[in-house]
Amino acid sequence: MEKTKKDLQRCFWPGTDELMIEYHDKEWGVPVHEDQKHFEFIVLDSFQAGLSWKTILHKRENFRKAFSGFDVKKIAKYSEAKIELLLQDTGIIRNKLKIHASIKNAKAFIDVQKEFGSFDAYIWKFVNGKTIQNSHTARESIPAKSKESDAMSADLKKRGFSFVGSTICYAYMQAAGMVNDHLTNCFCYKKLTKSK
Repeated sequence: MEKTKKDLQRCFWPGTDELMIEYHDKEWGVPVHEDQKHFEFIVLDSFQAGLSWKTILHKRENFRKAFSGFDVKKIAKYSEAKIELLLQDTGIIRNKLKIHASIKNAKAFIDVQKEFGSFDAYIWKFVNGKTIQNSHTARESIPAKSKESDAMSADLKKRGFSFVGSTICYAYMQAAGMVNDHLTNCFCYKKLTKSK
């Protein structure tokens, strides 16, 4: 008999939050190869710094509206007037540094696209083009960063990106499926190791 959504064994972190469960089941750890999706995660992960992912996820649609559907070309051209509007927007995290960083990151993102043909071609080089398959059995063994996220962070900073410390880069790698950090008893772990 098919297991219901409630019966499925999954990682510990979604808890009972429906939006977190949906994100865990359908997105987290699934390899991303679209530049717009990469940029969305860069924006969201930079805003997550110092906050919980649950807080960001519950504001994701507001971020999408406020940040032009994560259109990198539009964001790169944001004016001071647009920044002021974002600072008044109660639907997002109104952090001036993070808003400015998103615009700066959009410009740096476009430069990477020009140099490598796509951001996707650039970012996957840090894991040699394939997902790192971990096999964690307990939450304590999941790292906050790795040598790959250290290298990614250093290179992104060199290219002018902000809010891209190694811990943020590692969270981004988990989200974009560059690393599979689902626990081995989670139903997604089996699904993602099969599809590699």
